[in-house]
Amino acid sequence: MLEGRRVPWVLLENVPFMLQLNRGAAMDFIVTRFERLGYRWAYRVIDTRAFGLPQRRERVFFLASLEEDPAPRLMRDSKVPAAGTDHRGHACGFYWTEGVRGLGWAVAAVPTLKGGSTVGIPSPPAIWLPNGRIVTPDIRDAERLQGFPVDWTKPAERVGRSSFRWKLVGNAVTVRVAKWVGERLAEPARGVADDLVVSPLTGAWPRAAFGDASGGRFCVDATTWPVSFKQTPVDEFLLYEPKELSLRATSGFERRLASSSLRAPDAFRAALKTHIQRMAGA
Repeated sequence: MLEGRRVPWVLLENVPFMLQLNRGAAMDFIVTRFERLGYRWAYRVIDTRAFGLPQRRERVFFLASLEEDPAPRLMRDSKVPAAGTDHRGHACGFYWTEGVRGLGWAVAAVPTLKGGSTVGIPSPPAIWLPNGRIVTPDIRDAERLQGFPVDWTKPAERVGRSSFRWKLVGNAVTVRVAKWVGERLAEPARGVADDLVVSPLTGAWPRAAFGDASGGRFCVDATTWPVSFKQTPVDEFLLYEPKELSLRATSGFERRLASSSLRAPDAFRAALKTHIQRMAGA
């Protein structure tokens, strides 16, 4: 498309794994093609939590331009992440569909909301609440975790199953992040933040980088938090009564976790067993 039409600005968005795909060869292919077309480019991994939404959702935003250096648009500010790692006293989100390769563990937040399966089976993350309950969020709170108004996806029920709303939410770009990118594009160009360290790009693709059509490539020590909104723990963020994680789902997850070498807090493992016993009794 870009070979056939000289589009002045291009914005791409994808998951962070694109930086590691095929040991970085995929990203090199994309960047090289843009450079051959005369584009200057910049990208940065941005976390939804920076915008005050308790969802640990990192996405790569790749910006290319024929008109100016796009780096200042994405690299103007860099904040220290405010999210903690100590689970004690906090609600913790996790993927109940995992338990062998990973947990998706998120303190005071949920891990990335996913689109679910191709046949419309939702797989919302679970939340271990401070009171010991293990639940999954309501679809309306999932919409809010992406920055949408309540029932933003409800019209989809007129043309498909209600479960497809989870796919719409999981595949969306967080509204506040999209707004931030749009504001950076709309305002007058400025320089890269003075406190950011820029160095030649060597080795693996970093979290933030930029380059030009001449082949010069540089990495930037920018964090995934370009802003730092007030943080609201996920259990305080929820407005709607969550659903108890089913006995079948909890039991399967607990078995997979027990047979794996993954590390998890002892209190969390105990909470799983208590939840299983309570659900079995019910």
